Amino acid sequence: MSLISLEQTITIAMSVKDRHASAKWYETMLGFEALYHADDAGWSELQTNTPGVTIGLGEHTKPAPGNCVPVFGIADLDSARRKLEEAKVRFDGETDVVEGMVKTATFYDPDGNALMLAEDLTGEAA
Repeated sequence: MSLISLEQTITIAMSVKDRHASAKWYETMLGFEALYHADDAGWSELQTNTPGVTIGLGEHTKPAPGNCVPVFGIADLDSARRKLEEAKVRFDGETDVVEGMVKTATFYDPDGNALMLAEDLTGEAA
């Protein structure tokens, strides 16, 4: 039994220079479908061909290729974070909240690999 209960979703977050151009590339080359572009947040998301798995494109002026962060969907991020912190899991700063969209928190495995939890705040969670 695990310490926290993840949902059956995963977002693979990637760093890109131009989200719109990258989204078009993923649509054309791999057949993924753009779900939305959140221009104010610098974020785009695409549905892969695998149920529950999306690609998130974070726009950066100097992207860090290879810096892929798996983002796991969770119903109650605050509760999960408390449990993980009590188990001495290291987090990267405070929880980020984009009102009406998402709440995220980055944490690290024992080898320093970044992982992220994301709580859907749109009211559309399954």
